[in-house]
Amino acid sequence: MDIYANRAGNKPSTGASISIKIIPLETILNILNLSKTYQSAGRMLTVLDNINFAIATGSTNAIVGPSGSGKTTLLGLCAGLDRSSSGSVELNGINLSNLTEDQRAQVRNQHVGFIFQNFQLLPTLTALENVMVPLELRNERNIKARALDLLDKVGLADRGHHYPSQLSGGEQQRVSLARAFSNAPKILFADEPTGNLDAETSEKVVKLIFDLNKEAGTTLVVVTHDLELAAKTQRIIRIKGGKLISDEKTING
Repeated sequence: MDIYANRAGNKPSTGASISIKIIPLETILNILNLSKTYQSAGRMLTVLDNINFAIATGSTNAIVGPSGSGKTTLLGLCAGLDRSSSGSVELNGINLSNLTEDQRAQVRNQHVGFIFQNFQLLPTLTALENVMVPLELRNERNIKARALDLLDKVGLADRGHHYPSQLSGGEQQRVSLARAFSNAPKILFADEPTGNLDAETSEKVVKLIFDLNKEAGTTLVVVTHDLELAAKTQRIIRIKGGKLISDEKTING
């Protein structure tokens, strides 16, 4: 069966064939017995230990915890940026656990948006070109017009010709946000999206994330130290020492 096993009847023209387990349509992300270990100084270091949760389609969720608790590692596993040591990640009905790196990249390009704390913009490309990259990889049409529209939505219509080094931190994060939404992702992962921004800029970026998320109906999973940001979501998952210690709905849920 194709990795895009087809609950809606649509799939891309290419993709390796593997078996998957179908999960309910109302669940977009299912984490089961997930663990991650590394070899360090001759011993095994456990970064994540038997994590279990499911994320509902269209919901907003925060993962919080102290530095070194495994939050960013967990987000990377959920997005298919890395492979777990044990357990499974099912994203939009696709089991990522046994996919190759190329197959996981294909899944991300089709289903995932990602915002990084340090922006991860390509320095040799303009803001407009950075937003265009995911669209080009998907062989989309009207790429430039769509990228310009996204830059306009994040208030940077007049900055498209500037390179990342010519933009402020807040502007770079807004370009990153436009890029993340360029492939119309089903789920958006954000790793400390305000971590490198001042308070005023952070507030603007957070508003953009939630406004674009609501407009597109995208599922949101954000890793943050900012408890005010976490409180804006519908659910807060707390991680400490690599273990899930609480999972609670907020007043928004």
